Amino acid sequence: MRVTTILCTYNRCQSLAKALDSLAVSILPENIEWEVLVVDNNSTDQTTAVVEGFRRRYPGRFRYLFEGRPGKSYALNSGIREARGDVLAFVDDDEIVEQTWLQNLTSVLHDGQWAGSGGRILPMKSFKPPHWLALDGPYNLVGALCANSDLGDVPGDFKAPPLGGNVAFRREMFNKYGLFRTDLGPFPDSKIGFEDTEFGRRLIAGGERLRYVPSAVAYHEVHESRVRKEWFLAWWFDFGQGSVRETGKRLSAEKTLKVLARILLGIPQWVLTVDSQARFYRKCQIWYEVGKIVEVYQQARNRKRPRAQSEAWGEPRV
Repeated sequence: MRVTTILCTYNRCQSLAKALDSLAVSILPENIEWEVLVVDNNSTDQTTAVVEGFRRRYPGRFRYLFEGRPGKSYALNSGIREARGDVLAFVDDDEIVEQTWLQNLTSVLHDGQWAGSGGRILPMKSFKPPHWLALDGPYNLVGALCANSDLGDVPGDFKAPPLGGNVAFRREMFNKYGLFRTDLGPFPDSKIGFEDTEFGRRLIAGGERLRYVPSAVAYHEVHESRVRKEWFLAWWFDFGQGSVRETGKRLSAEKTLKVLARILLGIPQWVLTVDSQARFYRKCQIWYEVGKIVEVYQQARNRKRPRAQSEAWGEPRV
């Protein structure tokens, strides 16, 4: 069995080096052939030199691929085409993984029972949040900070799609269901995601089973640039847009009115809240709903020039 870890990167050479260091010491059985494929999404920093250093230190273990079209989904799809593995694992360039991560994540995919698997994504233990940011409880915003994902200690089936920073799929799933949608996923000037969860949702809708593997642990770096209120508000706005765009359907007039009502009712709740964590949480929720309205408006404008679905979903299946 062959396993490829695909890591897409853009101008994060320092974080990338830490991620590759953690992958280099992965522990897998001798009968498993594995590689790490780094897809450079048009970086302008020292990314190429970093990867070249790992290629020299670990001959045959690391490969480099350049994808010049901006957008993470383009990089992911190029990586899928070039990967040599029967099982494809995915991790982000600002995460570090435990030595057993790759083995634990992919071992459940070798017998064909499961279409894919996902593990836990936790913030780095050293992170200390500011007073206005809650990392647990009812006003928890950790998901925006570092794509946090933790369903507990018990393995089981995913009822909702796992996040793309710690997942693996059998290669045949991309042959069967297509690649990642290129109208979703982060771009240099946008934080709209959902390319990962949309693909997982496609599999679940097709009757495939996805396994939650809590022993497959990745730790997500908390970037200093993200620990700002402006960054959170922009993230929630983009998240609102993406939540509508992911479905591929127009928001009905009834649902649009409900979104507007939540905005109008939420504004006084936000303004009158005294607790700093609750106040900021409610502000983020308003930005989330506003993002939905903006996406509805943009869909209405674009309705006269629709793109073919095959174009939005990337290129042909692998």
